[in-house]
Amino acid sequence: MKFGGSSVADAARVREVAQIVLSFPEEMPVLVLSAMGKTTNNLLAAGEMAMRAEEGVEALEPLRAIRRLHEDTMEALGTDAVTKAEVQKLLKKLEQVCTGIALMQEVTSRTRALLVSFGERMSTRIFASYLRSLGARTEQVDTIDDMFVTTDEFENGMILDATFSKTKARLTLGPGDEPVVRVVTGFLGRGEKTGAVCTLGRGGSDLTATVIGKALGLKEVQVWKDVDGVLSADPREVEGTVPMPFLSFQEATELAYFGAQVLHPHSMRPAMDSSDLCVRVKNSYNIRAPGTVIGHVRDEDEHKNWLLTSIVQKKNVTMLDITSTRMLGQYGFLAKVFSVMASNGISVDVVATSEVSVSLTLDPSKLWSRDLAKEELEKLVQDFENEGIAHVTVSSGHSIISLIGNVERNNEIMERSFRALGSEDIKVKMVSQGASKTNISLLVDQEQGSDAVRAIHSEFFSK
Repeated sequence: MKFGGSSVADAARVREVAQIVLSFPEEMPVLVLSAMGKTTNNLLAAGEMAMRAEEGVEALEPLRAIRRLHEDTMEALGTDAVTKAEVQKLLKKLEQVCTGIALMQEVTSRTRALLVSFGERMSTRIFASYLRSLGARTEQVDTIDDMFVTTDEFENGMILDATFSKTKARLTLGPGDEPVVRVVTGFLGRGEKTGAVCTLGRGGSDLTATVIGKALGLKEVQVWKDVDGVLSADPREVEGTVPMPFLSFQEATELAYFGAQVLHPHSMRPAMDSSDLCVRVKNSYNIRAPGTVIGHVRDEDEHKNWLLTSIVQKKNVTMLDITSTRMLGQYGFLAKVFSVMASNGISVDVVATSEVSVSLTLDPSKLWSRDLAKEELEKLVQDFENEGIAHVTVSSGHSIISLIGNVERNNEIMERSFRALGSEDIKVKMVSQGASKTNISLLVDQEQGSDAVRAIHSEFFSK
């Protein structure tokens, strides 16, 4: 069971999550926790502010906020004296790290990874202590203690194979051992060569949970969030969204890529590589909701009725129309187009081709800082002109509307979607079907993007 920062944001939420854990009396789950609330953001802010500190780092507001949150939480929960001493020791060590930053006037990638590790190391100790006060047998576990082995990319460590055997050995109960709830730090590992603390990148705590699930040969990992599973659309823009009972890993990956708040594809890999392990997304505010199962194969009966899973909008999209009558019928046109893209370090979202043209979309917000986006796009266009490949037209202010569903029934999905869009006078500028066979992407003007999502959602989910 994995709980994110909002689930353990303060003493009240810790109590609620503890009740969720204790509602499984026949199980002894392994818990993976993130840092409390906004602690990770405050830790990073403390590192940046420490470089400019003219007085003692103890006065830095992010450090004061971290200390206040954890001390207030321990006081409210009645944390035992031993755990209080451990957390105070970590807080002191944190201040020492920030003092080192202030003296050196720099914060490296390795130091940032060490900084953010304090959040999970404190939250798991406090939570384990509270569970013990309720009568549960618990053990706090640090994944940095010879358990999670990663590459030496300090802020984006990749899990190495040794992790699985070490995790199994560390968490498997021996003969005669008493059942115990393990409370494990998410997001953290140690570099294979340097031995330094490394973080696991985006979705790192979810990844921790799926790695443990695979290592222990479990059937299910539960990821607890603040919604009733994966929804049919963004509830901030669409009324009447519904949770999906099932998603394939492929669908979940497509949804995440195009911006939906699902598990990061990186974190699902251990489950995807396991024949039996699935991931269930549950709501910590509504524990009775069944949530969404993310797994390998749909039930046959469900597959027959499956049409559309979810609709997601990706905003701030730029489109390039690349046209070349000179390349008509010649091989190598696409190779030259993508060679120019590669030389500029640009990945493409969606592609549609014809005999003499290519239309493709970019997301400049992922590639360049805002003030360089225009300059970099102009350079890209100039490179195409210099290569003598094609004429390029750039247009911005678009949205990609991705329809994740059963592409075996794509004729029906397309017919109903275009009918819904036509009724709202929404024009589609580009259509592409993903190679994954689970995604159809439509490009529209961004000012019509939300209306497009609502129109399609109403067509499929309101009838």
